[in-house]
Amino acid sequence: MSSNVVNQVPYLRTSRDFPQEAQPLSQELSKAYIDIANVVNNRIIGLFPTSTPGVTGESWFVGGGNSKQQTLRRVYPFTGSSLTIAHGITTTQISGFVRIWGTFSDNSGNFYPIPYVDPTAANNQINIQITSANIVITAGAGSPPAINSGYIILEWLANA
Repeated sequence: MSSNVVNQVPYLRTSRDFPQEAQPLSQELSKAYIDIANVVNNRIIGLFPTSTPGVTGESWFVGGGNSKQQTLRRVYPFTGSSLTIAHGITTTQISGFVRIWGTFSDNSGNFYPIPYVDPTAANNQINIQITSANIVITAGAGSPPAINSGYIILEWLANA
């Protein structure tokens, strides 16, 4: 096994022996707390905020070396009447998007992924595009499912 594997942590051991005397116990408790904090902080954060971006907890190493970048996440709810959504992200001040995804429902209660790909007719697809100011959802010229409401989730790399 390679010694320079990125994911050597987070791992938290399941047992620990604590000394009886106060001073060694204090030191061991401090070590345990630091271990727990480091492991928890290296996990992906399961928050999906809609009002402001939230930190995902991911660490990306796309710049090379040990320079890591964090990602931010925001959810954009929408209805079928608003298929262009202002995202509020200054795209010239980020390193780029790492995930662009979402779901929508039609008027009959069915749910679909975005982007939506129709396996039988290419003109029934539903696309998502991020411009410098907006999220643009575009339905194909055929007969794609009706877009009633849904969620778009954007995740992007903060500048290093």
